[in-house]
Amino acid sequence: MASLMEDLLDVLEKEEKQYQDLIELGLEKKAAVIKADIKALDEITAREGDVASVLQNLAKHRTRVLNDMATVLGKEPGEMTITKMIGYLDGQPKEQEKLLEIKKKLLATGKKMNNINQQNEVLLKQALEMVEFDLTLLKSMRQAPETANYNRRAYNTGDLLGGGGFDAKQ
Repeated sequence: MASLMEDLLDVLEKEEKQYQDLIELGLEKKAAVIKADIKALDEITAREGDVASVLQNLAKHRTRVLNDMATVLGKEPGEMTITKMIGYLDGQPKEQEKLLEIKKKLLATGKKMNNINQQNEVLLKQALEMVEFDLTLLKSMRQAPETANYNRRAYNTGDLLGGGGFDAKQ
């Protein structure tokens, strides 16, 4: 059981480190969005994908370790969580404290990462709104206003005024 506990603590510490890396990438992404640096955003997104892949592997490993611990304790393997494991460690205050500490660190890191992601989401929405505004502005500058010309049946003909250029004879 001691080796399983060490393995669990090791996996949780590695997960927390990966989440810290995601926080750093989120801050880089924030700066890239503000600068509208598409190339940097692309690179950051690729690095985030790599970190997410590592996190997925660590989560699978954590689940395996928790299931093994549940089996050793005679509990249902699929239902074991870190919180339940902390509760089962009443007789081992040292291990219980370590597990509680890493759980708190993980929760704090997750909360910080969530805040950064929400800020980035707002920034990206604002950037998209600006792009949409710019496109609408460009379209309206290219399109000449319609004239008020009507045909015999009193329908607007939809004729456009001049090509938008300045005609001058020299």
